Amino acid sequence: MKFERPSKIQGETLPMILTPPYRNLIAQAHNGSGKTTCFTLGMLSRVDPTSQSPQALCICPTRELAIQNVNVMEKMGKYANISIAYTADPRWTERASRRDKIVDQVVIGTPGKVLGWMREKQLNCAGMKILVFDEADQMMDTDGHRVDSLKIMKHLKTSTKQMPQVLLFSATFSERVKDFSTKVVPNANQIFLPAHELSLDVIKQYRVNVTSTDAKEVLLKEKIFPLCDKIGQTIIFVRTREGCKRLMRAMNAAGYKCTAIEGGMDHADRDRVVKEFRDGLTKILISTDVLSRGLDVSTVTLVINYDMPVEHSNPRQPNFETYLHRIGRSGRFGKKGAAFNLLLGADEKAVLDSIADHFDHPVPEVKFEDDDAFEKVLEEAGLMSKED
Repeated sequence: MKFERPSKIQGETLPMILTPPYRNLIAQAHNGSGKTTCFTLGMLSRVDPTSQSPQALCICPTRELAIQNVNVMEKMGKYANISIAYTADPRWTERASRRDKIVDQVVIGTPGKVLGWMREKQLNCAGMKILVFDEADQMMDTDGHRVDSLKIMKHLKTSTKQMPQVLLFSATFSERVKDFSTKVVPNANQIFLPAHELSLDVIKQYRVNVTSTDAKEVLLKEKIFPLCDKIGQTIIFVRTREGCKRLMRAMNAAGYKCTAIEGGMDHADRDRVVKEFRDGLTKILISTDVLSRGLDVSTVTLVINYDMPVEHSNPRQPNFETYLHRIGRSGRFGKKGAAFNLLLGADEKAVLDSIADHFDHPVPEVKFEDDDAFEKVLEEAGLMSKED
């Protein structure tokens, strides 16, 4: 997999994970810094391939992230002679398979489906040695999957002679979630980063003020999309499912080939859209926050916040963690990236101002009226050269 040396988070956490007595770990590190490798190696190290029983469990907030983690596990465990059961696998949706016992050593999936396997006694957790929560802040948040995560931990505690080693990994932890996590995962090694270290300096961030929703579309079509062929792949984040579909229709009608993904799509369509994007068949992907976390496509160099990330309960309250995860889809593992924030009205401007203050990272403006400015800032970000 072309590893030459460990990243900072890998160098710090792998000795903690792999060394007996296998203490719990809560770890925070930048997007694209190699966290998945840490817990994948941790899981592989604890599995006995001669035992046909579940021994390692990884819980993910979305179907797409679960599939991605399966792919990483298959690559890293290619010669380990282990098998994987995962909740997005079509074989587990077939009627006959719903009664089959899981004998794979590694289990990866979303919390609701995994709990279903536990309730139906398909998943015997007696031999479980390690439990991983990927995107752990979302898994432990009251607005996320906290209830299901706690049920899974309770089930493992009652099913095993000794509670498995628990690993929590994420790029972000709010103070509230951090406090909760340290209580429910006791005696854990902890690695947390202050907010000002999370601003991802490798990703150049810009703001563009617009006067209308139509102006946002004009900006994409006339100033940004013509540059996209020169800079790799692009993800555009919108707030709602309907907004996602509407923007895709508008861009395709204008002659720009875009695909879109949102949580209301059926699983087959979601899988197809992500695969096409990974394979490079599409260059521009429009998405809700269903892909704001975890998606690792190394050729993504530009992120556009068409709508700013805000709390669902209060559209004037910025969601700092989601902003960081969104822009972190670019600049993976130290590569260069850029993010444009499209701002309409005082509320969206105030949201970005709060985000900039929170991370102590100013976000300069690119003038909408300046036809050369967008190419210039992408050159400054290292995404294209003047020769392009």
